[in-house]
Amino acid sequence: MGVEKISVETFVAHAKKFPIIDVRSEAEFEHARIPGAWNLPLFNNEERKIVGTIYKQTSREDAIKKGLEFFGPKMREMILFVEDKLKDFNPSNKTILVHCWRGGMRSAGVAWLLDLYGFKVYTLVGGYKAYRNWVLKTLDSKPKLKILGGYTGSGKTVVLEELKKMNQVVIDLEGLAGHRGSAFGNIGLPKQPSQEMFENKLAVELGGANTNNNGDSIWLEDESQRIGTVNIPQSFWLHMRNSDIHFIEIPFENRLEYLVETYGKLEMGELKAATERIQKKLGGLETKTALAFLDENNIHGAFSILLKYYDKLYSKGLENRNDPKPLLKIYPSNKVDAYVNAALLIN
Repeated sequence: MGVEKISVETFVAHAKKFPIIDVRSEAEFEHARIPGAWNLPLFNNEERKIVGTIYKQTSREDAIKKGLEFFGPKMREMILFVEDKLKDFNPSNKTILVHCWRGGMRSAGVAWLLDLYGFKVYTLVGGYKAYRNWVLKTLDSKPKLKILGGYTGSGKTVVLEELKKMNQVVIDLEGLAGHRGSAFGNIGLPKQPSQEMFENKLAVELGGANTNNNGDSIWLEDESQRIGTVNIPQSFWLHMRNSDIHFIEIPFENRLEYLVETYGKLEMGELKAATERIQKKLGGLETKTALAFLDENNIHGAFSILLKYYDKLYSKGLENRNDPKPLLKIYPSNKVDAYVNAALLIN
C-alpha cells in the first residue's frame, strides 16, 4: 500500500483514528511516549547502544549492517505483534502510524516491513523529537479557560466529571498527573508519569479541546503548579492563574464529612506518613495532635486539623494572585454533591 511521510500536525490528527507504533527502545518508550502508542522496538536497549556506538565511531553503513543483524530475526515476530494488537483495535484496519526518535533508520526499517506485508504506513517526519516540539508549542497556547475553585473537600474532581457528562469541555489535570494534588494525593495510586509524559498527555487533551470545543471554554481545576512529582508547565500555569475562578463555596463541616468518607478508608500508616510530610508547614503541635487522633482512629478529629491547614493555604493562594486579580465568581452550595454543583456552575 506504500509508505508516506507526514508532518506532525497530520500525524496527531491521524492518531485519533489509527494505531501508533513506537519503534524506539524500551527505555525511551518507558520514559515518555505519544499517548496510546504501542512499543515495537527495532532494537532493545543494548542493541541500540551497540548500533549507536558504531554509527558514531565507524560509519553509517557499518551501523546499518549491524542493525540488520538484529532486525532480520525479529521480522516475523514484529508482524505477529502488530496483527495481535489490531485484534483489539480494529481487525479490518490496515493503516499504521510509525515513528522513532528522529524519523530516520529505525522507523524506515519497520515501515518497509509493514508496507511489504500489506499495511498502509505513515511515518512521522522528524520523529518523536518533532512531536515534542508540537507538545511544547501546544502547551504555550492560550485557550479560554474556566478555573474550578473551592476549598479542599469540595469534590472538585467529581464535579469536573459531571461537567463532562453535561457536554462541557473538561481537562482533569490530577487524572493526567496520577495524583490528587495534596500530601495525601498519591496514596493508593500507581507511580506518577514522568514530567515529559505528563506534558505529552496534557498537550493531547489541549489539542483535542482546541479542535473540538467550538470556542467553548475549557474547565480545569484550580491547582498549585506542582501536582505530586510533576509540574504544570510554567506558561500554561500562569495562563490558568490569570483566568476567571468559579468558586464553589461549601461549609466546613460538609467538606470535612466528605473527606472523612473519601480518605478515611485509606491505610492508616500512609495517612500518618502523609501528615508527617507537612509537619514543617502544619506546625509541631498541630502535627502531634493530628497524629494522636489517627492513633485513636479518630479520622474526624485528625482531618479537622488538616482541613483548617489546607483552607488557610488555599486562601493565601487566592490572595497572592498577580494583579489584576482574576474575577472570582462564588457559587454558594450547602452540600458536596457533584451533579447539583455542576448544574449550579453552568445554569
